[in-house]
Amino acid sequence: MANQPPSPQPSDGRSAGPAYGGARDGVILEARNLTKRYRLGTRDVDALRGVSLQVRRGEFVALMGPSGSGKSTLLQLLGGLDRPTSGEVVLDGEVVSHLSDAQATRLRREKTGFVFQFFNLIPLLDVYENVALPYTIAGVDPRHGDAAARIREVLELVDLQGRERNRPDQLSAGEQQRVALARALVAKPAILLADEPTGNLDYATGGEILDELWHSCDAFGQTIVLVTHDARAAAHADRVLVVGDGKIRDEIELGRRPAHRDAGPLIARLAQLGL
Repeated sequence: MANQPPSPQPSDGRSAGPAYGGARDGVILEARNLTKRYRLGTRDVDALRGVSLQVRRGEFVALMGPSGSGKSTLLQLLGGLDRPTSGEVVLDGEVVSHLSDAQATRLRREKTGFVFQFFNLIPLLDVYENVALPYTIAGVDPRHGDAAARIREVLELVDLQGRERNRPDQLSAGEQQRVALARALVAKPAILLADEPTGNLDYATGGEILDELWHSCDAFGQTIVLVTHDARAAAHADRVLVVGDGKIRDEIELGRRPAHRDAGPLIARLAQLGL
């Protein structure tokens, strides 16, 4: 990673998001005819079958589908956590499949942030230290200068001021997920990938996490790809890609709306699709 992760530049909407080089025409992430085949026992299973998509800089996209539809596999390929059987992923102008393992790891560390259903916090570190991990790994002192200012900013974004010295076992599940979100956002990644981030949370707390994701996109131009099976979560997105049987079955344009939005229209559209 470079000397220090960049600080965000606030914007009034998604078109004024942070300037990262490499992507053309506003496209920050592209999948080109992705397939993924797994060997299970004596047979091959196609988890993805020719998926192509584009995500524009500053956009909030939801990948929605039932369990086993291929949406989490797709997210792993988009984030460089796995390699496709065929096809290409282009992240901020770089073709991930053309990179060595070391180069792909570097790209993933510099360009992506991840939030998962399970929080993956380090138990012995306090909130501040967990959030500061991207700086620590990069060899940047997280207690001073721009790094410290950025950490304070994301802690404020996720409403964790005053909890900096608490360890994960002293936090609620919702607070732990907020720490994980702050850690993913602190280095201002080109794209944030979230896999069922509200899956272990109650309804109200999950809604708060979704609102914080939406705010990071709307206020700071953060690009987000969210995997979910929940229409309430997907309704926060600008656009919903419906995944089924390893393919994108439909695309639903929602547009940028206020954080507290009615999922009813999306649910009605999904019902028409038999979901």
